[in-house]
Amino acid sequence: MIVTGWRALFYKEILRFWKVSFQTVAAPVLTAVLYLLIFGHVLEEHVKVYDQISYTAFLVPGLVMMSVLQNAFANSSSSLIQSKVMGNLVFLLLTPLSHWGWFWAYVGSAAVRGLLVGAGVFAVTAWFAPLSFVAPGWILAFAVLGAALLGALGLIAGLWAEKFDQLAAFQNFIVMPMTFLSGVFYSIRSLPPFWQKVSHLNPFFYMIDGFRYGFFGLSDVSPWLSLGIVAGALVAVGAVAVHLLRIGYKIRG
Repeated sequence: MIVTGWRALFYKEILRFWKVSFQTVAAPVLTAVLYLLIFGHVLEEHVKVYDQISYTAFLVPGLVMMSVLQNAFANSSSSLIQSKVMGNLVFLLLTPLSHWGWFWAYVGSAAVRGLLVGAGVFAVTAWFAPLSFVAPGWILAFAVLGAALLGALGLIAGLWAEKFDQLAAFQNFIVMPMTFLSGVFYSIRSLPPFWQKVSHLNPFFYMIDGFRYGFFGLSDVSPWLSLGIVAGALVAVGAVAVHLLRIGYKIRG
């Protein structure tokens, strides 16, 4: 019953965002394209990050990964807060589903949405610049780990928030700044030494940098270091999310 329940909840979460795919998938793709058109047009002739790589080509992987992360977070967090506010979370509490079942269903569906949006962004933006695939394994690894990490973080945010304003604050003051300051639009090598050190404290930087390495074989830090930090962050955040689900944090009276 636990396995069946996990699959049912996972399927329900997939249907939840897919039925409004114009908003949950198409809209983020359009946003990423607008970023590419604006930043690529303005900075193409003025910014050179790596030799033989145009700024537009440098920008594409960053936008893809940014879309993966933001949408994975949005899926799990918005689903939980909607269920809490609308009062239908009680029906899920009546099921024999374990906390692990909740975790895999919410994080898995969040990762699916993130990867789906990321694939859509890549399919559209890849036409604007020639890209290579030096290490496809790294691309897949960081995309999956990043989507799962932000799905777990969204689960924590959804459990913590009691209303939409709190969730918006979590996203606007934590997720968005860390995403935009992770090297999506620039290489941290262009920053002063102090801000380079600050950037190394941002786990989002390692997701972006490792993902970009898979395309160009070039990165600001070793991809193995990035992989270790991202995997460690996923384990830590996932452990917190599972613990909160196990004790019924803010979902059981």
